[in-house]
Amino acid sequence: RFTQATPIMPIPEPQIEVPSGDVKKGAKLFKAKCAQCHTVEKGGNAKQGPPLWGVIGRTAGTYDGFGYSEANKNSGILWSDKHMFEYLINPKKYMPGTKIVCAGIKKESERADLCSFLNKCK
Repeated sequence: RFTQATPIMPIPEPQIEVPSGDVKKGAKLFKAKCAQCHTVEKGGNAKQGPPLWGVIGRTAGTYDGFGYSEANKNSGILWSDKHMFEYLINPKKYMPGTKIVCAGIKKESERADLCSFLNKCK
């Protein structure tokens, strides 16, 4: 007897406008809040989290050699500034089952700065 798996609904891209951010402030925020678990240099290694060089425009859960959660691999997200801006508010709420330990970044300006910085890292 076979049971049909429930199809996983991809997370749709948010219909929002991401405020413009400051790349230099984003770089400082990355170093303070993200660099403990992520690298952002071209060719950077995976740490506790996957490397984020080129993350904007990459499909979630696809960096070769990193052990992603099923939630991440099945999210259907093509990372954009819109997805990232909303994800960073509360990653575990945006993508239930993700392994990220970040509690989230509540300040809109900080998320905008991080998105601007990550857009430059490609």
